[in-house]
Amino acid sequence: MVLPEQVHPVRRAAPSDAAVVAALLDAFNREFDTPTPGTEVLTRRLKQLTAEDGLVALLAGEPAVGVAVLSFRPNVWYEGPVALLDELYVRPDMRGQRIGHAMLEAACHLARERGAETLEINVDGEDTDARRFYEAHGFTHTEPGATEPMFYYYRDLV
Repeated sequence: MVLPEQVHPVRRAAPSDAAVVAALLDAFNREFDTPTPGTEVLTRRLKQLTAEDGLVALLAGEPAVGVAVLSFRPNVWYEGPVALLDELYVRPDMRGQRIGHAMLEAACHLARERGAETLEINVDGEDTDARRFYEAHGFTHTEPGATEPMFYYYRDLV
């Protein structure tokens, strides 16, 4: 999936790329001291999920230095699916080279191709770098006409 004038080509990961995607996601969580089930568990899950239609992983670089994971789900408010950017990660030594930009543009392009009218992203409040990155790319945390920010809530069910 090379977009016009894209400096850093981004491609869709195949199920055979599951271990590469898993390693990058595991590194992402370890970098930010977030729990991870480890690469073996992630690889097993990703082999199955990337073979299905609801989840897409994108890779940048050869060998891969960045990963984006998108989930697609139906929504009553839109004709097409809603896309959720679950993860976007670039190895620390490769940051500042617009790889994240290329991955985000590829994710938006893929979402539009699949009929999505919106792309959602959840960002930790204290992650000012990520917030600044997404806002610089046109994302907002307020609904049109609103002044208060939106919030993301969750509850562990296990």
